[in-house]
Amino acid sequence: MNLLPVEDIFGNDLRIYTELREHAFRSDGSFIADSPKVVNLLLENASLEVKSILATEAYYKEFAALIDTLENKCYVATKEQMSSIVGHKIHHNCMMHAIRPNDAKLEELGDAILMLDGITSAENVGSIVRSCAALGVDSLIIPKETPHPFNRRALRVSMGYAHRVKTYVHADIKESIKELQSRGYRVYAAEVAEDATMLADVKSAKKWVLIMGHEGRGISQDILNLCDEVVTIEMQEGVKSFNVGVAASIMMYRFKRVD
Repeated sequence: MNLLPVEDIFGNDLRIYTELREHAFRSDGSFIADSPKVVNLLLENASLEVKSILATEAYYKEFAALIDTLENKCYVATKEQMSSIVGHKIHHNCMMHAIRPNDAKLEELGDAILMLDGITSAENVGSIVRSCAALGVDSLIIPKETPHPFNRRALRVSMGYAHRVKTYVHADIKESIKELQSRGYRVYAAEVAEDATMLADVKSAKKWVLIMGHEGRGISQDILNLCDEVVTIEMQEGVKSFNVGVAASIMMYRFKRVD
């Protein structure tokens, strides 16, 4: 392994670590991953194109076998140098610049799909992706406006499990719903409504899509009208809703375990 000492932490070779602090990607699909747990999990994906790793000498010593093939891509820095990049003290000792995998096509998605309608928080996206991976829901649909699972913050919250979930980015949610229904999916909307089916009573189809709405607005009525069924989680009186990440986890667990 050829380790490259860092002389200028803000030099051209490492500028991307500063430029993509919390943004999604460059036009070439570049993203930044933070922390050994996230980086090491992503490195298990053999098809991932790694551009560089920026880490302390201690990281390279501990995980030498994992990164042995990354010749001329391993930069050595101190924690102080790395902290100066992000603008605050960090507790981890590793970052990685890589190219995200291509998004999936609609026809490549599995029989269990989670669709996000207007979610704006990268933390919520990351939490949902981690739950998808844990519960065996391997397909995700998002609009262009929602933070992508490979967004730097979303990736950190998901602990790097984004590469285990197929992501399709749609241009029009209504057209996507209609297309999925034509392909045999039953589309469920997670929403609090008088005519909603209680989650305990739901009978999930063999092929299903579950839509989770915006953190504040929920799912609009025109989209609810397109769905085959509205489902809600039973809650104590006076409590209006769960956090969307929590609600998605509860619902996916139930949907994966009913006939």
